Amino acid sequence: MTLTAPRSAARTPELTTNLPRWRGLVSPGSLSQEHFSPRNHETIATLPACTPEDVGAAFEQARTAQHAWSKTPLKERAAIVSRFHDAVLAHHELLLDVVQHETGKSRSSAFDEVADIGLTAQYYAKSARRHLKPAKRQGAFPLLTRTREYYWPKGVVGMITPWNYPLTLPITDALPALLAGNAIVLKPDAQTPLSSLAAIDLLYQAGLPRGLFQVVLGDGPTVGGAIIDNADFVMFTGSTATGKKVAQACGERLIGFSAELGGKNPMIVLDDAPFDRALQGTIPASFSNSGQLCMAIERLYVHDAIYDRFVPALTELVSGLRLGSDLDYSSDIGSLISQEQLNKVTSHVNDAVARGATVLTGGSARPDIAPFAFEPTLLENVSEDMELCRGETFGPVVAIYRFHSDDEAIALANDTRYGLNASVWGSPRRAEKIARAIEAGSVNVNEGFTASWASTDAPMGGFKESGVGRRHGREGIVKYTNVQTVATQRGMKVAAPKGMSPEKFAQTLIRGLRLMKKLPGRG
Repeated sequence: MTLTAPRSAARTPELTTNLPRWRGLVSPGSLSQEHFSPRNHETIATLPACTPEDVGAAFEQARTAQHAWSKTPLKERAAIVSRFHDAVLAHHELLLDVVQHETGKSRSSAFDEVADIGLTAQYYAKSARRHLKPAKRQGAFPLLTRTREYYWPKGVVGMITPWNYPLTLPITDALPALLAGNAIVLKPDAQTPLSSLAAIDLLYQAGLPRGLFQVVLGDGPTVGGAIIDNADFVMFTGSTATGKKVAQACGERLIGFSAELGGKNPMIVLDDAPFDRALQGTIPASFSNSGQLCMAIERLYVHDAIYDRFVPALTELVSGLRLGSDLDYSSDIGSLISQEQLNKVTSHVNDAVARGATVLTGGSARPDIAPFAFEPTLLENVSEDMELCRGETFGPVVAIYRFHSDDEAIALANDTRYGLNASVWGSPRRAEKIARAIEAGSVNVNEGFTASWASTDAPMGGFKESGVGRRHGREGIVKYTNVQTVATQRGMKVAAPKGMSPEKFAQTLIRGLRLMKKLPGRG
């Protein structure tokens, strides 16, 4: 394992210079909280923390701003998002510094966030009109019923986002909501608030009306609960356990919600897979963001015919990854986010080893690199009695298994309560057939997760306990609207004409229904 020692960043003063302005974007709070960097555990900033009353005040301001925003032409909203896209690219180095300071991730993983914002902003700025324009629908009676579908903004969308992608998750979920005419009240994770604040600052510089994007900080259950109590719609990204609580709270208020939750994602390597591509592709699929990614691969299934060649080659590749915490591109793998996360990853590995698993490479914490650094790790001989087998580790740890047939691979991949992402490597026709049989919202053929995630015109979300609703594509913006049908009836009314008995009217409708069946385009 190649290691690099942490160094100070020359650009840190720029981050410090912007802190007062970013702090000003946080809704006033009655409390305060300190914010630490996992790179060295030094204090980055002290920020306001909110009470439920503070959250309520933030929603009042957001509602006031939303009334005017909903009347702003969509073309003007899209122009702001387009300018924001340009601002993100122009200030990407600063954004990367902020993300790395807050998360300890590698710069390459931080860049994934910038690229994702660029893709999403560009996509929705160009496609929002197509998704939201009034749509002509088939009327009840041909030529006599004119039916149109319209989209109204929900109002104020409450967003609760995690620490693992603190720049892209709040912003890429917010952009379609804003384009649909909503205001936002966001609770970023307490460990990573500055990334979203830095991006929101750029949104305001791009022309977003003040007050439209409120940020509240503080204790998760308290502030998160207050968001659900006030929101017209909730977007949540986090654990399955918390997602179930969010769903219950939203259900009690009869408000809509969307949630991307956990995953225990499988990767299948067939015996006809492009060998070198599969080897190289396993690295980002498994170890991007130090494995702290809902879509990351944690279960690797390798066909028995190539297992004894593939696994040693992969072990050598993983052993050569560079572990570090510099604010540059010198490291392949960054730090974990916190002591809590380090404890969880360490516990999963130690439990597996104690029960008979074999560590092929890695397996240890590296506090000499960063307080919460953990080596990229491969294990085999992982069995059902191990916590690592079914529980989401959310770290740089992959369990490797053999399989003998396509049907066995499918059964193994589907043997989980999760269904977020999967990856299949092999000849396209065979791999695509397997992909369609896997119970997951996204399945990538000859890729880990980027191909589906970056296909922003296609919906992304989970099966089973991996989530409800979708982000990206038409579904990712229409979910932030109330859909209204307006039907105008001309000529014949939808009732028996004066003088016609109900029985005669029913017989007439029967004849009409039989005739309508023969017309094209119905159904």
